[in-house]
Amino acid sequence: MVAGKGFKVAIIGCGFVGASAAFAMSINNLVSEMVLIDVNKEKAYGEALDINHGLSFVGQMNVYSGDYSDCKDCDVIVITAGANRKPGETRLDLAKKNVSIMKDITANIMKYYTKGVILVVSNPVDILTYMVQKWTGLPASKVLGSGTVLDSSRFRNQIANILSVDVKNVHGYIIGEHGDSQLPIWSATHIAGTKFDDYVAKNNIVVDKEQILNDVKTAGAVIIKNKGATYYGIALSINRICESLLKNYKTIMPIGTVINGPYGINDVALSLPAIVSGNGIEKILEIDLTDEELKGLLHSADQIKLVLNEVKDI
Repeated sequence: MVAGKGFKVAIIGCGFVGASAAFAMSINNLVSEMVLIDVNKEKAYGEALDINHGLSFVGQMNVYSGDYSDCKDCDVIVITAGANRKPGETRLDLAKKNVSIMKDITANIMKYYTKGVILVVSNPVDILTYMVQKWTGLPASKVLGSGTVLDSSRFRNQIANILSVDVKNVHGYIIGEHGDSQLPIWSATHIAGTKFDDYVAKNNIVVDKEQILNDVKTAGAVIIKNKGATYYGIALSINRICESLLKNYKTIMPIGTVINGPYGINDVALSLPAIVSGNGIEKILEIDLTDEELKGLLHSADQIKLVLNEVKDI
C-alpha cells in the first residue's frame, strides 16, 4: 500500500483528539507526510514516534513532530488544540478562552501558510471557525469546521440501531450549531431511498424523534461521563473529511463554514450539507426544509451569533 502521493497534513494539538486523528489517518495510509505540532513538544514527539513504530503494518509514511514552519505546503491543516470546558464554566467562558488561544495559533499558521484547507475541530467549533476565517482572510471555502459531521454520524447510528438496519443505508443530517440548538432534517432523512416517516409507517415501527435528537445531543456528555473524554468518533470524522479533501471525493457532508446567503443567513459559521472536494467547500446545498426546520435553523444561527457578539473583539 502506498501512502497518498504528495499529500501533506499538519495536526496542531496532540491531545486525545489530535493524536487519535493522526492514528486514524495512519491506519488508512492517507498521506505521505504528517507533522504533529503541540506546545508540548515532548508529547508531539512521543505521539509521532509511537505511530512510526506501527507503520510497517500499514505502509510507508513520513510522520514526525515539528513546529509551525512545517505548515508550509500543507494540503490540510487540522486544528484540535484548545482548552476543555471545566465544571462550572459556561459556554461563553470556554469561547473566550479558546478564541484567545486560537488567535495565537492562527497568527503562527499564517506566517508560513502557502496553500491548503484549514480544518477547525476545537470547540466551540462554530465560533472558532468564524474567527479563523476572518483572521486568515482566506475564502470561506478554505476554512472548514468539523461542524455537525460527527453529530450526523451519531444521528444515523441511532436510527440504524432503532430500525435494525445497516447504518450505511441511513441517510440524514444534523445541521446548524454543533451544540444545543442543532437540529435534524427529518424531511430529508431516508432509509435506502424511502423517506423516514414512510419507512417507519410501512413497517409499523414507533419512534420517538425527540428522544433520538436528545440522545444525539447528549452523546458526548455520556461518553465523557463514562470514559473521561471523546476522541475516537471525532478522529474518524476528521479522517473522513480529510479523505474527501485530499482525494477530491466530492462527499456531501454537513460541514461547518461561514455562511452568507443560504436560507437568508449571513455572517455566521454553522453546518449545512455541502460538497467537500479538493478545493475545500465546492458548493453549499440548500435542501428544501419544512417551515419548522427553517425556523429551527434560523434560531440556531441566532444562538451562535449571541456568543460571536461577545468574542468578536478579543
